[in-house]
Amino acid sequence: MTKNSRPAAKAPAKPSAAVKSAARNTDSGPATVGSAMADLPARKMLEVEQLAAQMPVNPNKAVEHGLQAGLQPSTGATAEPPSRVPLGSTLSEDNGSEKTGSIAPEGLNATIEPLDRVRVDASGQVLTTNLGVAVADNQNSLKYGLRGPALLEDFVLREKITHFDHERIPERIVHARGSAAHGFFECYAPFTRYTRAAPFREKGKVTPVFVRFSTVAGERGSKDTARDVRGFAVKFYTDEGNWDLVGNNIPVFFIQDAMKFPDLVHAVKPEPHHQMPQAASAHDTFWDFVSLMPESTHMLMWVMSDRAIPRSFATMQGFGVHTFRLVNEQGESVFCKFHWTPTAGTHSLVWDEAVKISGADPDYHRRDLWERIEAGAYPEYELGVQIFTEEQADAFSFDILDATKIVPEELVPITPVGRMVLNRNPDNFFAETEQVAFCTANVVPGIDFSNDPLLAGRIHSYVDTQLTRLGGPNFHEIPINAPIRQVHNNQRDGLHRQAIHRGRVAYEPNSLAGGCPFQAGAAQGFVTFPARLRAQEEQVKVRGKPEKFADHYTQARLFLDSQSPAEQSHIEQAFRFELSKVTVPAIRARVVSMLRNVNEDLATRLAQDLGMAAVPDAMPLAIDVVAAPEVTVSNALSLLARPGDGSLKGRKVAVIVAPGIEADSVLQVQEALEAEGAVARLMGPRIGPVAAADGTVLDADVSLENEPGFLFDALVLPDGIAGVNLLVENGRVLEHLKDQHRHCKPILVLGESTKLLTAGNVNATLADGGEDEALVVVGSDEATDGIARFLAAMRRHRNFSRETDPPRV
Repeated sequence: MTKNSRPAAKAPAKPSAAVKSAARNTDSGPATVGSAMADLPARKMLEVEQLAAQMPVNPNKAVEHGLQAGLQPSTGATAEPPSRVPLGSTLSEDNGSEKTGSIAPEGLNATIEPLDRVRVDASGQVLTTNLGVAVADNQNSLKYGLRGPALLEDFVLREKITHFDHERIPERIVHARGSAAHGFFECYAPFTRYTRAAPFREKGKVTPVFVRFSTVAGERGSKDTARDVRGFAVKFYTDEGNWDLVGNNIPVFFIQDAMKFPDLVHAVKPEPHHQMPQAASAHDTFWDFVSLMPESTHMLMWVMSDRAIPRSFATMQGFGVHTFRLVNEQGESVFCKFHWTPTAGTHSLVWDEAVKISGADPDYHRRDLWERIEAGAYPEYELGVQIFTEEQADAFSFDILDATKIVPEELVPITPVGRMVLNRNPDNFFAETEQVAFCTANVVPGIDFSNDPLLAGRIHSYVDTQLTRLGGPNFHEIPINAPIRQVHNNQRDGLHRQAIHRGRVAYEPNSLAGGCPFQAGAAQGFVTFPARLRAQEEQVKVRGKPEKFADHYTQARLFLDSQSPAEQSHIEQAFRFELSKVTVPAIRARVVSMLRNVNEDLATRLAQDLGMAAVPDAMPLAIDVVAAPEVTVSNALSLLARPGDGSLKGRKVAVIVAPGIEADSVLQVQEALEAEGAVARLMGPRIGPVAAADGTVLDADVSLENEPGFLFDALVLPDGIAGVNLLVENGRVLEHLKDQHRHCKPILVLGESTKLLTAGNVNATLADGGEDEALVVVGSDEATDGIARFLAAMRRHRNFSRETDPPRV
């Protein structure tokens, strides 16, 4: 047998068709992997399970924290595979040719013919830089002290991030699919007590903004409604330069250090051997990574919650994620967290709805944003800040430099500082939305950074990415990126330079240009806040994390316990769906073991639903003693706690019509909805004129065929015996009704349309026999009362009391 050949698989006595079938798919797997190896795919399935099961936890987590661990990082954990089979990208690698050659030589980066010269197998090898230097610590960036600033000399971080920045050009590596709008920020009152930043200097001051919303994992052509984090990036064009608040719709993140960002994104992106799945986290590599990084647990709770499938950008919160500094004119500093809260409230899709929408309209969020602005239903958000001092931060049970933690609102309330209104769509998608370049490094006097090690990496990474994505160092001169303040410096030349500078001087100091442009000095220019380094005995160059970073589960438990029963059910269902798509049972077991540290009931139910014989042991904690949390339940973390101002602007309602319906009540509903700013679309079997029973001709602008019911926020079923009799025979009507009912949306049933409820087997009451307040059924002479109740139900968005698992309809 040659070194590069694979040992022949032993044929079982009785090949199992079930085992063969289970081993031949890429998006799901059996609850357990048996010992029967019917053929090579089944053998690989078994050996992958055996390999993953050897590492039920990340054994190094407990020794990553503290000064000593930072000075003497431990050797990475490894597991011995049963053979080379589970390490291969594909079972077809034996099908060689003169071009493809044989399988990769074991444990060797070979440079031999033909393509074997570029295949790499890392089995049994230590991690190195691109120049072959062994990497002692791949978990932490180099800092001056455990809580100190990241250091420019960290060549390992810079190489890793720089390479990652240039992996996908010209498309963004992450946040590739985006939608954007222009608008303004208006300051409520002077906030100069805390900051000298231009947008907050006086009451009523208006600052132009450009906001880009995005998904994170998907490519530019992916769907809008994927379960994913959403980017929420705001570019303030201030009179002191551009400030970019580059955040997300979730206030925490998966990782604590920028060193791990390329690993996270590589894990969640489509798997490189077959480039699947697109824009989804329900696959092996993502769950393998996060289950070995238990600091991800808090973020997983958010991503498995309804936050990851927002109804629209207009009903989605935004967060700065990191801890920043505010600095006032006197040079005094406080820490802060930024929060964007939508005036329309925080509302989401349900999973079944999101999946269906992705097929019917993958541009659902992009379309909604555009249509709201075109219709004058401008999305509006309130900017609030949490302010706390260094002394307060030191006393918290968590570390404010840890991006996997929030500061509970019960601990530090949010102070409103202004509002943002998006009131203009871009003129050209590419010139504005695609070419806009955000960067966390773009700050103005009065805004400064903390020593968050994840933020430190982003400060470098964003600029580096734009250099190649936008063609060179002059991307700041692209109109959408240019500031409104005059720009004067000694930068010259480079690709795509637009400015034509007068004179011969391009240096400072100079005398030939009268010393201009000259440095502004502290009174006018940006000055980094001189944060003092505490505990001088620990201020050495070190790769490590502070002790408080080791608490991975307290805030995950806080988030779960703060959700409503319906939201908790959605989180459980999301974990169940995502983990059912994982093909390696050992990875599923590892995730459930991690969740035992959050909630025993959740872990137990998931183990049962995923076919596990027993609930796995809880994952060991990375720290022996966890600080007692200040807050154990925070109502502010529930979407239902943020219903908004009750406005119905921008909502879409399907009003079904057919020949022979009663026109008066339909027109009455349409008028009431339009008065609220909602879009009431008349939906017929076909588009065009529809004659009502009294001869009134209604114009159906949408058909039952071209717009599924799940694209709408509510449904109205008409009165009129002749029309209803036609609708009862139309299967698409019943599909609309069932989808709207299953997704817990408001439904108004007028007069004779009770027949449609019967035909669709839709219950007019809840499963427990109670009244369904979002299913409004009224007689022919009760339309006015019914419309009022219907509008009230729409203000609550959904009635989750209707929801059952599995659904009744």
